Amino acid sequence: MLRRQQARYAMTGETELEKLLKSMSPELLDGDYIFCTFPDAQYGDHSELEPIAAISESEGLTLIIPKTKADERNISYDSVFRGITLSIHSSLNAIGLTAAFSNKLTEQGISANVIAGYYHDHIFVQSELAEKAIEALNEIAR
Repeated sequence: MLRRQQARYAMTGETELEKLLKSMSPELLDGDYIFCTFPDAQYGDHSELEPIAAISESEGLTLIIPKTKADERNISYDSVFRGITLSIHSSLNAIGLTAAFSNKLTEQGISANVIAGYYHDHIFVQSELAEKAIEALNEIAR
């Protein structure tokens, strides 16, 4: 009951696009991450891999895990990513933020894999392009 009460009283986040863009303050997360999938798994399975996100799809459970965990367990992956968190508390009802930063990253040839949390947007970009992505995102705020 306490969690439900806390959620009810949490701030709703910023919705004004101009404010969001000027204040998004992208922060590069430490470490590399990979996306992997487990066909017959369900939410909560494979917690030993320390996923930072889990998405249940009809084909299976997708996890975003540290690359080190994947390498330790011989889990195959196609690409390696770095995570970027936009520090601004964006509302889940905000319009245009995802389009604005994904368009900017597209101009730079950077793929954006986006996950929205309650407080922040998180973008996973190719590891080798992470610094370039940070620069591109910072350009938006100027």
